[in-house]
Amino acid sequence: MSGVPAARTLGAPLVFGLAFLGLWQLLVVALAIDPFIVPAPSAIAGQLLDHLDTVTAGALRTGANALVGLVVGAVIGVVGALLANAVPVLDSLAAPVVAALSVMPIVALAPVLYTMYGADVDTARQLVAALAVLIPIYVNTLRGLRQVRPVHRDLMRAYAATPRQQQLAVTLPTAAPYVFTGLRVASSLAVISALVAEYFGGPVGGLGKSITSAAASSNYPLAWAYVVGSILLGLAFYVVALALESGLTRHRRP
Repeated sequence: MSGVPAARTLGAPLVFGLAFLGLWQLLVVALAIDPFIVPAPSAIAGQLLDHLDTVTAGALRTGANALVGLVVGAVIGVVGALLANAVPVLDSLAAPVVAALSVMPIVALAPVLYTMYGADVDTARQLVAALAVLIPIYVNTLRGLRQVRPVHRDLMRAYAATPRQQQLAVTLPTAAPYVFTGLRVASSLAVISALVAEYFGGPVGGLGKSITSAAASSNYPLAWAYVVGSILLGLAFYVVALALESGLTRHRRP
């Protein structure tokens, strides 16, 4: 019985995707749409296969920067939320900083960081990704830490539990789903931010840089092939975050 829902869950998106690609191909051919407007899926697939090595290399470069940014931003976000939850004055001081960072445009930030750290290293791209993921992880973690009901805290005190035991038994398990929600959101943001940062300079390499180079040379099917590589990279990050959440959640269950 479990195979039927799984088949429906995977089959419906697959059928829809194939139908969408077929309709896309039909419209491009029937209406003779120029490649600079939108190339045909067959042309994109051909370029993707012909340049699979460069797409893979670009995905590894962008993925490495996104991963570094994701890890750094996640650690800072979780630690910051723990401190803000434990010390109310820190929460009040951090609120305007979080609000400012949440509306900071990456388009304006990336060139500044390239000027500060140099355009021959990936530091700026990693910092952009870290700043992008910090906010959703911080906000979700802080919200999760505050979801513990007073009755649960009172019960732990009645059992003479130490503060550390209260954190491990009640606070952290309650906050865990919120942390993973922030991580799932941040996993995609890390890839997007690293891609956007590549548009504004830095070392040669990465999918963002490859997209701009292909588009500048009017090779639009190749540019879309790199876009497909970016989509697959973002999906890979999301799936890994989802698998991590599922694995740890299953491990906690009795």
